[in-house]
Amino acid sequence: MAGGNAIRGSRVGAGPMGEAERGDAAPRQRITYFCAHGHETAPMFAVEAQIPETWDCPRCGLPASRDSDNPPPPPKIEPYKTHLAYVKERRSDAEAKEILDEALQSLRAKRKSGEIIF
Repeated sequence: MAGGNAIRGSRVGAGPMGEAERGDAAPRQRITYFCAHGHETAPMFAVEAQIPETWDCPRCGLPASRDSDNPPPPPKIEPYKTHLAYVKERRSDAEAKEILDEALQSLRAKRKSGEIIF
């Protein structure tokens, strides 16, 4: 005999559970959402729950709304910006030149006094 266990594949408390053991389910409602690609999603919500205006489509990931005629447009994807691009947004070329000149003067003064050796 292999193993000697008469009740293989089960555990204590396993078995079909009905509403009598679990308790009554909360009353629910199905809300339908539509995305820009025409996908339809219908999650269930409790009747007393606050229903969100938008829901992420599980098929394409776009935002979906309850209005089938006017679904929300896909979000605009902005290209990746480098650190230099962000700096150029904040400073004009004249300000950048002024800051660079100040930094170079400070560096040259430190080299002249012997604080920096190279």
